[in-house]
Amino acid sequence: MAAEGGAKARDALDALTKVCGDVRPGEPEEGVLGVVPGVVAAPATSAEAAEVMRTAAELGLAVVPRGAETRLDWGAPPARCDVLVDTARLDQVVEHAAGDLVVTAEAGLDTGRLAEVLAERGQRLALDAPLPGSTVGGTIATAAAGPLRLLYGTPRDLVIGLTVIRADGRVARSGGKVVKNVAGYDLGRLFSGSYGTLGLIVEATFRLHPIPAAQAYITCDLTDATRAYEAVQAVLHSPAVPSAVEVVSSSQDGLTLGVLLEGVPEGVAARTEQVSALLGAAGTQVRTAQEPPEWWGAYPDGTTLIDVTAPPSALATLLEHRTEGVSLSWSAAGHGYLGLTPEADPAGTLARVREDLGGRHNGAAVVRYTPEAVRNEIDLWGPVPAFSLMRRVKEQFDPENRLSPGRFVGGL
Repeated sequence: MAAEGGAKARDALDALTKVCGDVRPGEPEEGVLGVVPGVVAAPATSAEAAEVMRTAAELGLAVVPRGAETRLDWGAPPARCDVLVDTARLDQVVEHAAGDLVVTAEAGLDTGRLAEVLAERGQRLALDAPLPGSTVGGTIATAAAGPLRLLYGTPRDLVIGLTVIRADGRVARSGGKVVKNVAGYDLGRLFSGSYGTLGLIVEATFRLHPIPAAQAYITCDLTDATRAYEAVQAVLHSPAVPSAVEVVSSSQDGLTLGVLLEGVPEGVAARTEQVSALLGAAGTQVRTAQEPPEWWGAYPDGTTLIDVTAPPSALATLLEHRTEGVSLSWSAAGHGYLGLTPEADPAGTLARVREDLGGRHNGAAVVRYTPEAVRNEIDLWGPVPAFSLMRRVKEQFDPENRLSPGRFVGGL
């Protein structure tokens, strides 16, 4: 079997070398959750990427995309990885139509670098992905978003056009270069959170927002979960229009609430006073700063990361699961994370969280990463009501199940 696998890798290397300028054998350290790629190909253009995908299809090879590896450990290991497609050379800003508040960028571009380019024109992509170095394609593929999701949404809300390479090597495009263009199939929403199982993202077009003239971060410490919930609700139902409202906890007792306000200086100043008064009524010391606190937008510490989704009212329920070894970050958009140490019994905590969120709030909990021993004991995804539909979409886009096979829900 080893000889057969080696021959297959050599054939793939020979064939891909003819269509891509950067192809080499895979190395053990490049393994995707332990699955070592047979070949690594790094196309420099969308056309070259299409040839890589076409060649892989002709040879029946399984393909797994790779960006900057910031979230390559999310999801399940691929059933096989014959070709790892590295998007590092697809790293250009294709077009920045500042007048239309639109940018098109290649999938391998660092989102931090994209932010620098946009800032030169006083604009931003309102998608504060928590991990530095994340790429455009990886951010979309994992649907990653930070605190700004409360006001601006997630990748599926900000992508207005997408170019992907399908499993057979054909190029597919949807959307356009202006926000009002709604022609074509909405690949942006379909590919958001698809984990590379539907196609290779090579370009994305985003709608942008101006960088606000002023901002203020209002934070306070709380020890009572009920007061934390009430304070969040008070801010959400006030006319302050926060860009983000976050709650974090690194221990069983300590809670910190943070509110981000953005806009013109006079308006931010007035709204800061309003929010400070609301938080002060909870009997806490209120702090105001122009720069974010150190914990802002970061994933909680732990060897296991659980992504939870539920209505904003679920915060009180989620706080009930604060125990030793459990850290929390929660966005008032109805989305948060639990960071668990091994001492926190990840499998048991996951089961309790799913029971409480699912039964009381119609919520869900998905494990993003965890040690292999835990991963083998649990269902990473939990109940997925739309699984039959997802399977049909997978069969339409990848009938041979060669794109990141096994990485997604139910082995898709």
